[in-house]
Amino acid sequence: MDNLGKIYSKIKKERTLVLLKPDAVRRRLIGEIIKRFENSGLKIIGLGIVWPKKSIMERHYPKRKEWVENLGKGFLEIYNEYNIKVDLKKDFKVNNVYELGLKVREWIIDYMCSGPIIKIALEGPKAISVVRKLVGSTIPYNSPPGTIRGDFSIDNPAIANFEKRAIQNLVHASGNEKEAEYEINLWFKKDELVEYE
Repeated sequence: MDNLGKIYSKIKKERTLVLLKPDAVRRRLIGEIIKRFENSGLKIIGLGIVWPKKSIMERHYPKRKEWVENLGKGFLEIYNEYNIKVDLKKDFKVNNVYELGLKVREWIIDYMCSGPIIKIALEGPKAISVVRKLVGSTIPYNSPPGTIRGDFSIDNPAIANFEKRAIQNLVHASGNEKEAEYEINLWFKKDELVEYE
């Protein structure tokens, strides 16, 4: 295959991972959500249901400094939005934003292990960005109507923070190519991914 052929194949067969979280499964939204991916033209190349163990969720959400700090910063931004002053040490028994992010990460992992999830490997041109557009913003109330989160979730991060739990936003979607490759390899064995036209 020449270089143009390789580029064509890569564009046509971009892959991404989607996890339908326990709230999507409990609310019986599996078919509705999958239908949206298929209606967009994406192809399902891997599909399964699993009740995840903490060990796989620990690998899915690694303790990368930047990501964990962003969790902590996002947590604090919600309090700022409501003009609530926060003392990290007194209110959350942590010393810095990274440690706060680790707490939030634990809530996410606990939530993801609280029930069965659906794992989906999707393929198609610009699959990663198409899926992220279909899914909507991480914060459900910021998602426009027509997106999965915009149509099916109104969970509020301030309420989630006060209740010390993860935001129930129905879906995880890979953020970029590197993340998609890592996550697909984490959740699927090679022989579980199907090639077809």
